[in-house]
Amino acid sequence: MQSSFEDLISSFLENKIGISNSFLSNDLALKLKTNLLTLYKQKDLKAASIGNDYLLNTDDTIRRDKIFWLDKCSNNYSEKLFFELIDAFVLYLNSTCFTGIRSYEFHYAMYEKGAFYKKHLDQFKTDTGRAFSMVMYLNENWRVKDGGQLKVYLEPKFEIISPENKKCVFFRSNELAHEVLLTSVSRMSITGWLKTSL
Repeated sequence: MQSSFEDLISSFLENKIGISNSFLSNDLALKLKTNLLTLYKQKDLKAASIGNDYLLNTDDTIRRDKIFWLDKCSNNYSEKLFFELIDAFVLYLNSTCFTGIRSYEFHYAMYEKGAFYKKHLDQFKTDTGRAFSMVMYLNENWRVKDGGQLKVYLEPKFEIISPENKKCVFFRSNELAHEVLLTSVSRMSITGWLKTSL
């Protein structure tokens, strides 16, 4: 577990983008994907919004993913394991990098064929609580032609990151603009933010 944490932190310190190719175990990734697909089939996922508070709205010219917010009080066993993993990472991050993370929020995300999310920052103009963004992918046997890559802007260049199963990407929410490129197949992930506010 600590080796995947170190992979994230060391690559983040080197390149502003932390990447661990095996942040999730095979078993946990499969169970979380199964949960996501069940929620999707039950039509429990909702069109994602942009903005927050009174600025909240949906705009499918900007983003077309569907999401379901995770609840730490859930009785779902695999989600409990997921939150235990996040708690362990936050403890490690705070103790080694003194980041002052106090809370977090995560959701399942489904990008159906033809979906995308245009270039944006994750931190709201009216709320600076989001310190770090995390994305964990649930896409087995991903191929380049499937699309849905994460494009992260490191001005004046950019990095294209494949959404492969078990991989985690980690970066500052207020620093790096990014987008999800057009996907040709269903693209699944858990996305969230580590926060300095409660």
